[in-house]
Amino acid sequence: MADGMTLSGLFIYPVKSCAGIALTAATLDRFGLAGDRRWLLVDAANRFLSQRSLPAMGQVSVAIHADGLTLGHGDHELRVQTPAADAERRRVEVWGDEVEALDAGETAARWFSAMLGQPCRLVYMGNDAQRRVDPDYAAHGETVSFADGFPLLLTTEASLAAINASLDAPVSMRRFRPNLVIRGSAPFAEDGWRRLQIGEHSFTVAKPCTRCAIPALDPDTGTVHPALNRVLAATRRIDGAVLFGQNLLHADTGDLRLGDAVRVLD
Repeated sequence: MADGMTLSGLFIYPVKSCAGIALTAATLDRFGLAGDRRWLLVDAANRFLSQRSLPAMGQVSVAIHADGLTLGHGDHELRVQTPAADAERRRVEVWGDEVEALDAGETAARWFSAMLGQPCRLVYMGNDAQRRVDPDYAAHGETVSFADGFPLLLTTEASLAAINASLDAPVSMRRFRPNLVIRGSAPFAEDGWRRLQIGEHSFTVAKPCTRCAIPALDPDTGTVHPALNRVLAATRRIDGAVLFGQNLLHADTGDLRLGDAVRVLD
């Protein structure tokens, strides 16, 4: 176990599969980090859309405001207000879960549909939404936003450095879209963690994160660079799955800041 581990990265992704935002401080709420993946793009059948099939989503910049978002793509920008509680409600599907969401309106739908070249709508997860974490991993009925399945994803700088040592051109942590990044551990030490404390808050490791094709996408261009996935498949295939990072559950709410001390409890 490393001494002197600290929190070196904090990220949220307000619109699932769109660009992330690096923070110096963040607040834990019942969904995860406040503002993380509370917005979602869905197709005409109300099924979620992602970079897996639409790499251009990763080049949509997002700025978050008290009353909504500013979205950008190339020279085009759009300001979207958070839907009111009486906005049109839609039953949307994300990884087999059906969730009630608030529609963000026609202007946002037209903007994204034109940009992505297919009909789609932007929706928002209201404060009253109840999307439960898989009960096989959630001990206390924890909830999650539109993230793939868990409130938080943790990675470590040392593990990325170990992957980069096998690549001709190193990649940034942005490829893996974590919420929390830890400095000062040994490579892949997180595989053995079960409980940890960051600042004043405790976390349980639910399961390793199974990686899809998204890390191979350059977040700035959407271009596929398969070398990373080849290295991951060769070095991080465990029990048939390619793994990088750990999914976390959190026990309470409150603030996290860059530089917070990290301590492994179990």
